[in-house]
Amino acid sequence: MNIGFMSTRLAGTDGVSLETAKWVTVLRRMGHKIYYCAGELEAGGPPGKCVPEMHFRDPRAKALGARAFGGSKPDPTLLDDIARLAEPLLAGMREFVDTFGIEVLIIQNAFAIPMQLPLGLALAELITETQLPTIAHHHDFYWERARFLANCIPEFLDTYFPFDAPQMRHVVINSPAQGDLKARRGIEATIVPNVFDFGIPPAQSAIEGPPSPDAFNYSLRDTLGLTNDHLMILQPTRVVPRKGIEMSIELIRRLREPHNRQRLGKEPVLVITHHAGDEGMSYLHQLQQQARDAHVPLIYAASHFEPRRAWVRGKKIFSLWDAYVHADFVTYPSLYEGFGNALLETICFRQPAMVNRYSVYVADIAPVGFDLIEIDGTIVEDTVEEVIDAITNPARRREMVAKNFRLGAQHFSYEVLEEKLRELLA
Repeated sequence: MNIGFMSTRLAGTDGVSLETAKWVTVLRRMGHKIYYCAGELEAGGPPGKCVPEMHFRDPRAKALGARAFGGSKPDPTLLDDIARLAEPLLAGMREFVDTFGIEVLIIQNAFAIPMQLPLGLALAELITETQLPTIAHHHDFYWERARFLANCIPEFLDTYFPFDAPQMRHVVINSPAQGDLKARRGIEATIVPNVFDFGIPPAQSAIEGPPSPDAFNYSLRDTLGLTNDHLMILQPTRVVPRKGIEMSIELIRRLREPHNRQRLGKEPVLVITHHAGDEGMSYLHQLQQQARDAHVPLIYAASHFEPRRAWVRGKKIFSLWDAYVHADFVTYPSLYEGFGNALLETICFRQPAMVNRYSVYVADIAPVGFDLIEIDGTIVEDTVEEVIDAITNPARRREMVAKNFRLGAQHFSYEVLEEKLRELLA
């Protein structure tokens, strides 16, 4: 079948784009042809149509969002303005469907987070008009984000976020979201957890496949200014407040205390791989000030990483996977996650990790039995001791990562995803 993926953005290292790429890999293995339609497309990704106005950063969409959220005071012209901006989006999407002979639509999070209000309306009209079978893949809903709760368009949100129609099937990535969608909207949803490819051999130039130290990534630590006297503590997430990165800084502050630093034998440094900016730059500036105050070396290395390796104007751009190869430990102190892409990546790359016990982790991931260093919103002395042991005790480290890899492959592999997709498409 010709399957069309649609979203605000299908590019970069955000969780939605990365998870979409995994679905694409599995669907292609199943024999389907894949096309993209979004406000930003990945260079070298599936063919398709870029409609820049679909992006959540489109100035007009941002202006509508500013009017819709932050208070409940009525805005009499807002819905008309949303409808007017939906018209050119619908025209672009119709052209996409016709040009590529799309037979099935897969909507990636555009019906879940209302950062692009006209797009939600336009997608609903497209689905109603074409009657195409549609899978709506929801990564996180608006009611899970405080900034969307105060709004002046509750009826609009209840209609389009998410939209529902008889030919649609809804997918969520965790059990709390499944329960919320049923309770709030009466919509049944299938749980398809985030996954990672635990089985394929290295594919150094692609998004799939963990690389090993090689002729391309050998220079990564030098590029970041790290030597053999440094411990690379990896924070492989975007820089937004819900990632809880201040706890990673506090961990490293504690690790750098003289008695702990002596036990480690090396200097811990925090390396952040992903970009700031999706929710403004103030959080990054806050973290940088915290790190300066705590005398914690923090390297904001987003400019060095993309989903795929490349050379740009003579400069090496590493894949995110290259960062895991050179890491000594991974921090994942998120306050909230729809699932936890970076946690699966960490497990697949056989790295020990610290994880905050966010709600979805507690509900859907911890019960699997992973051996991770858990915290409950704060760094305590036991946390520091466990991290030092995981870094300095080779036997303990091997035990942790081997168990985690085995459980990850059993519960969150591409094989699990293929089985789920076959059921949905049937």
